[in-house]
Amino acid sequence: LSLALYAGSLCAASGAAFLYHDYCVIGAGPSGLQVAYFLQQAGRDYIVFERSHAPGSFFALYPRHRKLISINKQYTGKSNSEFNLRHDWNSLLSHDRRLLFRHYSRDFFPNADAMVHYLEDFASLLKLQVQYNTAIIHVTLERDEQAWNGHYFLLTDQDRQNYKCSSLLVATGTWVPNVVNFPGSEYVEGYETVSINPEDFAGQTVLILGRGNSAFETAENILGVTNFIHMVSRSRVRLSWATHYVGDLRAINNGLLDTYQLKSLDGLLEGDLEDLAIVKDKKGKLHITLRFYLENRNTSAGIDSITLPQDELDNFATRAPYDRVIRCLGWKFDFSIYNRSLRLMPGKGNNKKYPQIKPSYESRGTRGLFILGTASHSVDFRKSAGGFIHGFRYTTRAVHRLLENRHHGVPWPSTVYPITQLTNSIIKRVNEASGLYQMFSVLADIILLRENATAFEYLEEYPVGVLAELETQTGRRAPNGLFVIIMEYGRNFSGADKDVFYYNRAVGEAQHAWQSNFLHPVIYYYKHLPTEREMKLRPPDWPLPRPDAVHHIVEDFLTDWTAPNAHILPLRRFLENCLSTDLRNFFAESCFFFAFTRQKLPPFCQQGYVGMQGLLGSEGLRRHAVEAGLLEDYTPRDFSGDKTPDSREGSQDQLLRDHVIPVRPLQHLVNAKDE
Repeated sequence: LSLALYAGSLCAASGAAFLYHDYCVIGAGPSGLQVAYFLQQAGRDYIVFERSHAPGSFFALYPRHRKLISINKQYTGKSNSEFNLRHDWNSLLSHDRRLLFRHYSRDFFPNADAMVHYLEDFASLLKLQVQYNTAIIHVTLERDEQAWNGHYFLLTDQDRQNYKCSSLLVATGTWVPNVVNFPGSEYVEGYETVSINPEDFAGQTVLILGRGNSAFETAENILGVTNFIHMVSRSRVRLSWATHYVGDLRAINNGLLDTYQLKSLDGLLEGDLEDLAIVKDKKGKLHITLRFYLENRNTSAGIDSITLPQDELDNFATRAPYDRVIRCLGWKFDFSIYNRSLRLMPGKGNNKKYPQIKPSYESRGTRGLFILGTASHSVDFRKSAGGFIHGFRYTTRAVHRLLENRHHGVPWPSTVYPITQLTNSIIKRVNEASGLYQMFSVLADIILLRENATAFEYLEEYPVGVLAELETQTGRRAPNGLFVIIMEYGRNFSGADKDVFYYNRAVGEAQHAWQSNFLHPVIYYYKHLPTEREMKLRPPDWPLPRPDAVHHIVEDFLTDWTAPNAHILPLRRFLENCLSTDLRNFFAESCFFFAFTRQKLPPFCQQGYVGMQGLLGSEGLRRHAVEAGLLEDYTPRDFSGDKTPDSREGSQDQLLRDHVIPVRPLQHLVNAKDE
């Protein structure tokens, strides 16, 4: 009995040791701080765990050479803050205007130290609940039918302190270096530890493994002091201006391409790194050979007994020995701390460095476990910007909105407008929305039509991958059809082998808008919400299933889609055809005429003129209409020499008595010209 009581007391003590929060966030990098901000604004119970003593510890070390490749555009010629975020790739979303990254650096490509300072201020000024020096070393599940998701998440830190959460948000990024093991890989230096002092490479011959921005960044740093640099990777170089993917090679780092193509000794090679082997000679030089040459050799034999490729092919490309070999292969997600009960599995193919998640950013294996930030990039890898701050700040907000609806009954934010504002609402968003612009083909604005298309409900930046689940995920209903507004590049314009500078690469005529190559708005119309099956069977590389109608707004050199004839008029006519209605704006005189000559008034007249809404008349407005030829001049002649009554002087009745209304045919009252 004593043993049983003792064991029971231990269990009770163990249960009491769990510190509970509704939301646990692992990692105080940019995505962790971003979701913490939204949780705090909503008044939720949350905690952020950070293993370091400060937020953004990744940026304290990387990039090694300290120059970020995320642009920090100070000037755009516009004061619209939402538009300016399209060209600010470093700021997180908040209500505090002090927390814009342009206040921390004026450099177009900022120093990483500025990012560390920025993240520290973001956490402190907004008073986010971050627990520093807390490394979560184990995560498992505890089944409980009363929990939000049917289980709790149990976390343990390095001091064996336990935590319990209803929802787990993982924002650790990808920080474990990718390593390729092959014979001689022990001679390879890692990007994370290699010297960044160019003088340490003076007069040396260097081989770099990898072909991403970290590899070219390393090469750029030592380009002027080495004998030559060779770079080898299994895939060809992908230029970001050709792929339109910001994670591919950026121009700021591509000096090695010049020295390669202009025959200045440096060069690029393609090959599978796992087939390589490195042999070190007595002088410390590193020789490149192939793995199969070493399979049957005597391990105790010297280098002279090892067959090298140049022994059989005397012009073998890498026959010259190297002084150093540097590994720059990027990073992967740390799966080691997650118990098998969470079923958090790596992706497949190119996505194996990321965990498997749904388009809603929720784990495929465990309900209530969401992956945020860089680690969530499998949703749009090599397609959009979800692996970078200027992309995942919006996907993180989308995840928060999904959680608000699921756990707290707060529907996705929306605004209801009369149908007459449909064209204006779309034009406004495509011209200023930063989330649509940065997360092209991934986030979309959704327009839910009300009955008889008299009004619509506007939802911003919803993940299109879960469009079929819209009603469940947002708490909004879509029984009467919907429009989906998304940004896209041309279907065949992006790719490592594409010439994006070819002659006549741009489209300027509205009738050819569907052939637009550069980023442009596309509007999909569905009479019914697409089903899960339709989403799965959508055409290859289409973000959405085949719609009932689709409209491309022609690309614009200035990304300014406000041209009346090229942009607005074709859009309005598309919307009118979908809704079988007239979305034009009319003067009151036209509405008055339609009331006597038509069975059904246009929506603008129904909701404006008949509802006694619209602009109040004034002398200035009347004169403008007269000068533009839209109205006849009704100003009465003054035969008495008295001052003509002004709209601001005297009563409206007096004005009506003084006006002499000329007789004219009724049809002259019509003015169907668009305002």
